[in-house]
Amino acid sequence: MAGEVDSFLAMLAAERGAAANTIAAYRRDLEQADSLTGGIAGADRAALERLGGKWAQLAPSTLARKSSTLRQFFAFLQDDGLRDDDPSGALPRPAARRPLPKILDHAQVEALFHRAEEDAASGKPPAIRLLCLLELLYGSGLRATELVSLPLSAVPRDAPFLTVTGKGGQQRMVPVSGRAKEALARWLDVRGEGRFLFPSRGDKHLTRVRLFQLLKDLAARAGLDPAKVSPHVLRHAFATHLLEGGADLRVLQTLLGHADIATTQIYTHVDSARLVALVNERHPLARKGQRG
Repeated sequence: MAGEVDSFLAMLAAERGAAANTIAAYRRDLEQADSLTGGIAGADRAALERLGGKWAQLAPSTLARKSSTLRQFFAFLQDDGLRDDDPSGALPRPAARRPLPKILDHAQVEALFHRAEEDAASGKPPAIRLLCLLELLYGSGLRATELVSLPLSAVPRDAPFLTVTGKGGQQRMVPVSGRAKEALARWLDVRGEGRFLFPSRGDKHLTRVRLFQLLKDLAARAGLDPAKVSPHVLRHAFATHLLEGGADLRVLQTLLGHADIATTQIYTHVDSARLVALVNERHPLARKGQRG
């Protein structure tokens, strides 16, 4: 099995930019399946059905992850000509789905920004910093760790992009909106010294924990439930609202830094009525019917 698994994991790293922890998790799942089937690379449908029976007591989320790992592995073997068939249809498909992310609606996002802008009008550096953090979380969809660890060198003088290092050390270019660019300029005027965009004491950067605290305090001042506001919730709002505006899923995958588009697809829980209207307005046959 070692050769096939190593090749599969190398593909994940090279083509999908999978992080080291992700690759290690895939390896564990494949090694466990190999020991239970007597050789996963050569397993047939009957072997996978027996494997599913051995997995029957696992939590739905764990079962879904293991089945997904094997499906991707067999698809890789088939694509590379190492197998003529794909027996993964025999794997269990748990009914439980990944829960949808918490989402802020447009009015709630506007309430956060209104409060942050009012605070920043005082000219106090902490308030200006918080507005900048908020603009980058919602305007660029950055992860909390990506945001707080941004070096000052990630902010170009002219181009409207940030250079972000995401999971697995993968770098990507993230566009910065006009609003965020203005907030950045205000923050750069008052930020003080340090190699990080959001410096802290001892040549360190603002911590993720402190970022969470700042956002929850802001939410409370804005009249929102602090439990519903976090950096990740703002990242979800960025993604969902872009899709609502008609953004392409592949573009969104790039902006979010997802190695696998399956991760991005969770954001397709947008307004179904809007999607139906989009098909009715844009599909070629719909337009043909209108002309008739």
